[in-house]
Amino acid sequence: MKKILVLTSITVISISLNSCKKFLAKPSATLYDNETVFENIARAEEAVVGCYAQTFDTEEYYQFGMGTDECMSTESPTNSKNEVSNYVLDPTLVPTNTYTAMYASIEHANLAIAGIKGMTVAAADQPRLNMLLGEAYAIRANDYLTLIRIFGDVPYSTQSATVTGQFSSSRTSRDVVYDGCIADLQTAVGLLPWKSAGMVPTPERFTKQSALGILARMSLYAAGYSLRWDLKTYAQSSLVIAQRSDPTRIKALYQIAADACQQVIQHGENNLLPNYATVWQDVDQGLYDNESMLEFGQWGANDNGAAVGYTNGIYMHPSSIFGKSQPAMAATPTYYYDFAPGDTRRDVTICNYGVNSDNGHDMNTYSGNTIGKYRGNWGTSGGVAVNKRNIDWVELRYSDILLMYAEALNELNNGPTGDATNAFQQVRTRAFGGNAALIGTTPTTYQGFRNAIILERKLEFGFESLRRYDLERWGIMFETLTQTKQNLIDMANHVNAYANIDKYRIYKRTIATGYPDPVVAISYTGFATMTPTDSTNYVKAGYVVVNMYNGSILNSQGALSANAALVTGLFRGLQKDKSEILPIAQTIIDVDPGLKGEQQPAY
Repeated sequence: MKKILVLTSITVISISLNSCKKFLAKPSATLYDNETVFENIARAEEAVVGCYAQTFDTEEYYQFGMGTDECMSTESPTNSKNEVSNYVLDPTLVPTNTYTAMYASIEHANLAIAGIKGMTVAAADQPRLNMLLGEAYAIRANDYLTLIRIFGDVPYSTQSATVTGQFSSSRTSRDVVYDGCIADLQTAVGLLPWKSAGMVPTPERFTKQSALGILARMSLYAAGYSLRWDLKTYAQSSLVIAQRSDPTRIKALYQIAADACQQVIQHGENNLLPNYATVWQDVDQGLYDNESMLEFGQWGANDNGAAVGYTNGIYMHPSSIFGKSQPAMAATPTYYYDFAPGDTRRDVTICNYGVNSDNGHDMNTYSGNTIGKYRGNWGTSGGVAVNKRNIDWVELRYSDILLMYAEALNELNNGPTGDATNAFQQVRTRAFGGNAALIGTTPTTYQGFRNAIILERKLEFGFESLRRYDLERWGIMFETLTQTKQNLIDMANHVNAYANIDKYRIYKRTIATGYPDPVVAISYTGFATMTPTDSTNYVKAGYVVVNMYNGSILNSQGALSANAALVTGLFRGLQKDKSEILPIAQTIIDVDPGLKGEQQPAY
């Protein structure tokens, strides 16, 4: 069972490192004061745990996680979240919570690092103090990674503003920030214990393996492509999608990524679960396993802000036994057909049903398929509230280690090595229920293997808020999303690759009886065409007949047609050499003198 970690920016509470999930009482406020917080190891631990409270924000999946070839907004076109997800952006529309939360966490981590470095403890306590210092370094680095992926070059400081006296800051080259954070993560790896050491029983805190995983992720981003501009002139003409200019450093970054992943793999403490559905049933039921390596923990009755499983879950009627779940985001309709026949990830990732008022499972249509990984009905209870389902956000899984390892080796060797192929095939084989005969032929050329990785990450990590940033670091975001929109038009018109997909499906209705609901997907039979007589006969035989191009009877964007808003409005603001990096909100620039004149040039 999961332990919940709760601390705010100015609060300190006692924590109990047990494995029983329970809400912690809302703490009383006390000053975050170096002189008192870092007087002993117990209080230092409270301070470090407090850093985690700001390391994740709902925006990271609810807004920045949409607008991809797997995830779209289901809100109205004039809704700000729909606009952000479709790249209709200006500095007055950019969300601010993630930006401010990351810098709050960074400030706390800076204080913690300085405070812990000034401590002297007994030899028996030194391993725990080392762990705390490693956690603080890892938290700070991961916060900066979040900022860079969204905003590009950002203000960078490794000292608290209370020490420097500097309360404004200009943008720093992302290459400088990346390199500083990579050094921090390498330090963290040397300080942190493996999870098996038992110093913390939860993946809600950094361990050596999760720090290695984030180090690999950071290195791949640092080596990859991004929208860049001249930080001296901020001229719009200087905007270009490119890697950093030093090829030697790029190669070194790929080597760092490969080495970090190899260390996790060879240590052997983590593994793929045999069944892909089990990964997410464990998450939704508050269980830990050896695949999930880093999670953002739930907050408790008074401070739960993640809302995982509500806006990014499946539809559940307010009168159902599971209570209300109201998705505001859904599967891009074409995503369903990106999965090959037999790929078990499809029905876990994309939920093809919702739960109606009578607890019946009703099939979604193409426009109504929702996110299946964070399902409230897969839990063990309703949680604190319908929008507080006690479901952790998963930040890192072992399958990512394998695919990052395969990718880094391909880049280093201009083609896949045997180890790269093996790592890639482990992920694909699990996807097909362990049957390696179904995974197809693994490419042997550099570009072929790279393309396979690009697709595999899409299938493996759907709705885990990695896709937008993956497309950016590969330098293919505009092209991929442009093709996705054309694919959606083809699907709406039932032509080309979608000429023979189901127009109709029939199924027999089942009724949910309680937690946890075991249904992964509704079984169905599909038809390219169906006569009215056939439809009537199926209904008489006890089947429900669904026109897959209609709107769902539950949560839906409406019918799927070429002139529907969900088609015409998809990625409507997307522009190359602009949309890849968001502007910083004008409200933030207005209060930070250091950012004056430093807006992303395309805005």
